Amino acid sequence: MAYWNSRGLRGSALEEIINFTNESYRKKGLALFQKIPTPITPVEVDNKRRTITLAYFDQNSTVDYMGVVQGIPVCFDAKETAQKHLPLQNIHEHQLRFMEDFQAQRGIAFLLVYFSTLGEYYFLPLETLQVYWEAAQKGGRKSIPYAAFEKKYQIFQQGGGMLHYLEAIARYLEETEPKGSDGTC
Repeated sequence: MAYWNSRGLRGSALEEIINFTNESYRKKGLALFQKIPTPITPVEVDNKRRTITLAYFDQNSTVDYMGVVQGIPVCFDAKETAQKHLPLQNIHEHQLRFMEDFQAQRGIAFLLVYFSTLGEYYFLPLETLQVYWEAAQKGGRKSIPYAAFEKKYQIFQQGGGMLHYLEAIARYLEETEPKGSDGTC
């Protein structure tokens, strides 16, 4: 059984930016996203501070966020790294499988990755994650190198701190949506 021992919320600044962005998207009618909480059972509680100090995970979580963008189902997980690569140990197999199942139902699944030492954010398509995951399972490298993150999928902070990742989703859709026989979508 996995345990969680609170040493502060790692990645909480990234989640705050994403939550702020998602609320702005909701208000503008562009998208609707919900943060998916990880189900835990408290073991130790600091009643004075009203905080959970030790807990265990009830079940495997799926992804951090799920929602819909203009009728398209979307799920993603937010990951942060201080290195020039994303360690695959930060991604759990059940998360990968959930994203694969989600995409099989015609949704979009991706990682939103923050390279904290570089101050850069990226959209990483599930397909790219799968390539590195499968290679690692066969004895290959156990991380996704910074070079694998395509500049066309870089996400910029703008508009008072918003992390405008809908642009990356739109770019991904343009590239992956099948074209009609006359060249139109």
